Amino acid sequence: MHTEIHDDKQFIDMMDEVLQHEGDTASWEHFQMAYTAAKETNIDTFTGLVAPGYLPHMTFHPHQLQASRRVVEEMNGRAILADEVGLGKTIEAGLVLKELMIRGLVKKVLLLVPASLVNQWVNELNSKFHIPAASQRKQYVWEHYDVIVSSIDLAKRSPHREIILEQDYDFVLIDEAHKLKNSRTKNYAFIQALKKKYCLLLTATPVQNRLSDIYNLVSLLKPGYLGSYKQFKDTYGDNRKDAEEHHYLKELIRKVMVRNRREETGLQWTKRKVETIWIDFTEAERRVYEHMQDSTSAAATFAKITLLRELCSSREAAYLSMKKMVEENPETDHAYLPLMKEIEQLPQHSKALKVVELIKAAPPGEKFIIFTEYRATQFYLQWTLKQHDISSVPFRGGFKAGKKDWMRELFEKHAQVLIATEAGGEGINLQFCSNMINYDLPWNPMRLEQRIGRIHRFGQQKDVQIYNFAVRDTLEAHILELLYKKINLFERVIGNLDHILAELQLSDMEKEIKKIFADSRSDGEVKVKLDNLTAVITETGQQLEREKLHG
Repeated sequence: MHTEIHDDKQFIDMMDEVLQHEGDTASWEHFQMAYTAAKETNIDTFTGLVAPGYLPHMTFHPHQLQASRRVVEEMNGRAILADEVGLGKTIEAGLVLKELMIRGLVKKVLLLVPASLVNQWVNELNSKFHIPAASQRKQYVWEHYDVIVSSIDLAKRSPHREIILEQDYDFVLIDEAHKLKNSRTKNYAFIQALKKKYCLLLTATPVQNRLSDIYNLVSLLKPGYLGSYKQFKDTYGDNRKDAEEHHYLKELIRKVMVRNRREETGLQWTKRKVETIWIDFTEAERRVYEHMQDSTSAAATFAKITLLRELCSSREAAYLSMKKMVEENPETDHAYLPLMKEIEQLPQHSKALKVVELIKAAPPGEKFIIFTEYRATQFYLQWTLKQHDISSVPFRGGFKAGKKDWMRELFEKHAQVLIATEAGGEGINLQFCSNMINYDLPWNPMRLEQRIGRIHRFGQQKDVQIYNFAVRDTLEAHILELLYKKINLFERVIGNLDHILAELQLSDMEKEIKKIFADSRSDGEVKVKLDNLTAVITETGQQLEREKLHG
């Protein structure tokens, strides 16, 4: 192999011209200043991080600095950042990017993140790392900016896809990278096709059910690093537990993945205080609930479960669902119309009045985030709070990114309450608020953990107060008593439950619970089956803890 050397003819001709005609050259002082400046900014060693020195306004935790240094020094800028939720993967990624940019190794950058987080990434890169990032929205900015943040769904669609695949990227980052675990998807093929020098994959759950998950992620970073898929499967199998047996595989993965756990960081976290708020239906509300339980046919079990859950949330949510069912299927009107008439007669909802009572009892100016499962309940709660002179703003998935940012700002600076549907459970950071009301409990415990993670994270100065609302003697009461309380979910450390559910191959907890309600003929049967489910989850959790201690 030989290196070709080419003369810079243009420079030589210019230099010759100046010398021949005794033209102006730079003075010795100017040359010395330029030489000194170049020498000072030149980084002659590749150990240690220089970026923190350029970011004096930032305070980095030891585990973040260590993770970033390992990615730069040992992993050549290609790594999976897999810290547990809330430990600051975004900060680590920003630090790695800043480091590579200062060293002159990176200019053209593409970050692909969930649509709801695009603006947050842009703001953090600009404000915290002084990296001039732009978001790709309607206008085409792919070729006009060096640092672009976009959602993968937008990026993979024509004509964006073709423009992106033409570019040579120095640095590509994928947030929520566990969504790429299946190598047969279009998203995976798209990321694979990107031309990229450095690459970071961010995920809190790098291995979910199968070892092939990690094989596919590593293959995006370093194709061939773990051999062919057949070789990998023949050597290690596909059971997640098998990784524990293969120390060589663990070592290989350690060389491309950084994973910090909460307990290992030594950081002090504020406490979680959990309180159950029990609500008693009025006689009129209880009558409607029981009529609904009796009058909807057994054939429509899922519809009945949904309606009963909605009635525990608000009259509006249940009423609008029934109205829609009647419009779509007019022969159901004999079952639903009498119930709708009963609901029309109900006054205020007992649960909503309890919210007002709780907020009014808090110290003045104390902020609350309320989570509900239903859009109709969100509107109703806003109206109810307004009647009692409590200011609130809504937050939901249908809002465009700019509106979400505006609502967050209104909540921080003006309103006392933010009423969020599930979209508020991911991405938005609300450390300035320390009170959360779970107005409706989700039937998927992982979603609950995401909700709590909005306020119980880095930067939270106070202990976090979580209020769980449930109406006595209803579906809600079953879920709270038999699921959440028994598996001690509210106090459980983030990151444990996902391992337990993966171990049990319970990818959709909500579906499992709905099936229990649908297949049971009595309340007693529901209780027994939910008891069994929680017992299995608890036992698996204890087993994993034991393995961790002895491993």
